[in-house]
Amino acid sequence: MDAINRRNAMKIGGILGAAGAFAATGPARAQPWTWSPDGSVAGTGTGADPMTVWDPEADALVAGLIDRGEVPSINELLRTWKTNGQPLPAGLPSDLRDFMEYARRLPQWTDPAQLDAAIRFNKKRGLYLGVLYGFASGMMSTVIPKEARAVYYSKGGHDLKDRITKTAKLGYDIGNANAYAADGEMIVTCVKTRLVHAAVRHLLPQSPHWVNSAQEDVPISQNDIMVTWHSLPTTVMKHLTAWNVPIPADESAGFLHSWQVAAHLLGVRDEYIPRSWPAADAQAAQVLDPIIAVTPEGVKLADRLLGLGANIDFALLSKPVLGAFTRFLLGDTIADGLAIPREPVWDPLLRLSWGPFIAVREGLLTAVPPIGDPYWLLDEFLRKAALIYLAELRMPISIEIPTMNRDMTQPHR
Repeated sequence: MDAINRRNAMKIGGILGAAGAFAATGPARAQPWTWSPDGSVAGTGTGADPMTVWDPEADALVAGLIDRGEVPSINELLRTWKTNGQPLPAGLPSDLRDFMEYARRLPQWTDPAQLDAAIRFNKKRGLYLGVLYGFASGMMSTVIPKEARAVYYSKGGHDLKDRITKTAKLGYDIGNANAYAADGEMIVTCVKTRLVHAAVRHLLPQSPHWVNSAQEDVPISQNDIMVTWHSLPTTVMKHLTAWNVPIPADESAGFLHSWQVAAHLLGVRDEYIPRSWPAADAQAAQVLDPIIAVTPEGVKLADRLLGLGANIDFALLSKPVLGAFTRFLLGDTIADGLAIPREPVWDPLLRLSWGPFIAVREGLLTAVPPIGDPYWLLDEFLRKAALIYLAELRMPISIEIPTMNRDMTQPHR
């Protein structure tokens, strides 16, 4: 795949797939926490339920910055901090500088060889990643109740296009060949996102709208971040496996490793980061699968996400087609809950032709099945979906610490 396609695919992956910005906030877990830290990258841990763990270092720091009115000047300074190897800007408060210098360090267990394998994976699978981050991960965020409520009532819920534009950097940066290198931006993006999470933890409990709808006192626990984490790499790999896309073992492990490093940089304790795909699947079965549910906020967010392609002049990217692909990936129960209409043409087309289409595309069939026009249609959809929200993606993108919640008296944009 050429570089332009990879770039576009990863942009759309970030735009949709990170729509929640890792700000997962679902109903309480139905069963006690039982996932063992033996399956983590740390290999050991306290075994504490991650629902009871937040980010005390960042939380106390950012709450103080907000209360002292220092955030606007800090945001202005941090706009100049763009690449991983770049020194922090002069003028930051000393306590913030100390924290960020600590938070930007890669974990000791980072494996450069595995990150190189992740680059190979992203280069080969960029188009698939685009649509999966978008229509599997991105739309799944609307049926993670805590995440849907946190997005809807936080400042980002007012202007979803702007919110998506800023959170696009996560998916885009992790897919870049230099993601964690000195001239890359993934470390910067993760550290800034960690600061944003701390701000949301401080601000959302001050919103009566969020308080009246939430089931927790403080949003974005370690459990919540891992719920959203599983909606991204774990969900993507499940679909690629179900589609029988051939993936070398080292590239599969490398893709996982790139996301393991991201979780660490986002402030997740190593004892909660799965060491392997089987460990990730086991954790997702406990923290993600049981909490999927539709909320009024999620329905509204899903409708807006599906409508963001309206400004793109591609007939294949109409709201009904995007809805049909969401139904295909996430199933009838979720699609019906999100009030996504059934499509008489696209629903059966995707159900019957997607498997053969992928097999032909991957060279797994020696003879092309007689799907003809549907093959062309699906190929066009796959390629154009990688461009879907580029009109909304404005550079440069600046992730900034919020100082307020959404004003619910103002109509959203």
